Amino acid sequence: MLIVIEGIDGSGKSTQLALLKSRLTADGFVYHALDFPRYGRPGGQLAKLYLQGAFGKKPGDVNPYAASSFFSVDRISSYLEDWRGIYEQGTLIVSDRYTTSNATHHGSKFPPERREAFFSWLFTFEYELLGLPKPDLTILLDIPSDAVQELLSGRGEGKDIHERDTDYLRLCRESALQAAALYGWRRVGCIGGDGRLRSENDIHEEIYRYIREIIC
Repeated sequence: MLIVIEGIDGSGKSTQLALLKSRLTADGFVYHALDFPRYGRPGGQLAKLYLQGAFGKKPGDVNPYAASSFFSVDRISSYLEDWRGIYEQGTLIVSDRYTTSNATHHGSKFPPERREAFFSWLFTFEYELLGLPKPDLTILLDIPSDAVQELLSGRGEGKDIHERDTDYLRLCRESALQAAALYGWRRVGCIGGDGRLRSENDIHEEIYRYIREIIC
């Protein structure tokens, strides 16, 4: 079983994966955690160069099919090298980002009416042609891009070409919500009814509730 935590940059994916790992361990589940892109591995080098601006200083400088392929190479190499065997044996896999990130980020480079065709190409390419597993559950951490900019402000010069582009992050959120509606991702709103950012634990509890529905 494969569970993916998705969201635009700064939405709290790494934090929520860490909370999820602690909770799964405490509850006695055997699992394997993934985190993409894998900058330190050979398969992740094209993605790293792209995000550092080696192929263009703005996200739109590289067309979405080419940019997507950089991240696809990282995922398939990860699968073949590290976790295909345990996945096929039935081990629970939890991942920070996956193919769904290509839908979120590179789908944003298209107008809304053209995104569905891109999504279809992307999922056919990775799940059918490359042979990557389809997620059993995708959880989208949804947060407005203006709130994300405030959260990312502390990264300063450490931001990549995605994180530096405010308009791009707004379009990424739109693309993610469009994909979520089409493919049944679970949306978890990071802003509460009072207009304030929800606590990390509050968000975690909602995520874990959805996960327990399919693993128990």
